[in-house]
Amino acid sequence: MKSQNYTTAFTVDQTPKEAFDAINNVRGWWSGNIEGSTDKLGDEWTYRYEDIHYSKQRITELVPGKKVAWLVLDSALNFVEDKDEWNGTKITFEISKKGDKTEVRFTHAGLVPAYECYGACSNAWGSYINGSLRKLITKGKGQPNKKEKAKGTPSRKKK
Repeated sequence: MKSQNYTTAFTVDQTPKEAFDAINNVRGWWSGNIEGSTDKLGDEWTYRYEDIHYSKQRITELVPGKKVAWLVLDSALNFVEDKDEWNGTKITFEISKKGDKTEVRFTHAGLVPAYECYGACSNAWGSYINGSLRKLITKGKGQPNKKEKAKGTPSRKKK
């Protein structure tokens, strides 16, 4: 049986441009500390969530309203034995019109069931893509984990 890359998709009423812009606003939908620019071809940026997950991505494709692709240059997944399982994998977002809707298809090429992190990583991707990213596109606000705060930013409560 051939291994399959993790993929998921959803449709929204918003335009391909709105979906594209939301995808590139990585801080708006993915939890963790993100350093670097995430919206220009060739940009390299890092993602870190506590001491659990680190990865460095390079943006390898940006086709406005159609596609975003990242190459994982380096990673450290501290919840699996092979800490660099993501190294060399490719993350893509393909955007297309489906009638009067916009489809966003996410694929993490190289994240396959044979990898130890497949279960945990595919569950996390499902939550971020189908939940947080979708909400950023449809409602203008994603749902990255609430417990993660930017360093130096005090918690503010409305009175």
